[in-house]
Amino acid sequence: MRPTVNVISTGDRDIDYSKLREGLERVVARLCPSWLYSQRDDLVQAAVMRVMQIVNADASGREGNRPLAPFYLYKVAHSALVDEIRRVRRRHEAALDDTENVTAQTPAHLNPERIAASHQIGRGIQDCLTQMSRERRLAVTLYLQGHTVPEASRILDWSAKRTENLVYRGLAELRGCLKLKGMQP
Repeated sequence: MRPTVNVISTGDRDIDYSKLREGLERVVARLCPSWLYSQRDDLVQAAVMRVMQIVNADASGREGNRPLAPFYLYKVAHSALVDEIRRVRRRHEAALDDTENVTAQTPAHLNPERIAASHQIGRGIQDCLTQMSRERRLAVTLYLQGHTVPEASRILDWSAKRTENLVYRGLAELRGCLKLKGMQP
């Protein structure tokens, strides 16, 4: 007995839905940070919907009939992931803009002076990051966001050794920059 294949027909192009989904699952698994792991299925579905919209647009004649290259699937999955990360951050940033929410989320044992100092260090870190080269800034930012070096390497599609060097040299540069500003991280 032959297995059933989910084929979606859009005009003159037939797409194997299961292969499309498998390909997007692999790409999302590679790109997705560990803190978004629980939403991987949603990200895959969003990427599938984007591909299907493009395929339908191609079939209706609005765009040229182009093949679905692996790089294109990577770009679609990356775009869906970036949109989700932005959505999550916007939701958190909206809550932090309100002064009452900041004080309600702050542990009671921290005094206002310590809170102000941590905000000042945060601004100093952001300023120092903007002074770094693009590669170091990307590697250090991912590391500071909680990604391990191998995860950052996968996300940036760089070798592990290159990513490790950029992270550790970038962290040394960040410490030096903060010392020049009179801050101790």
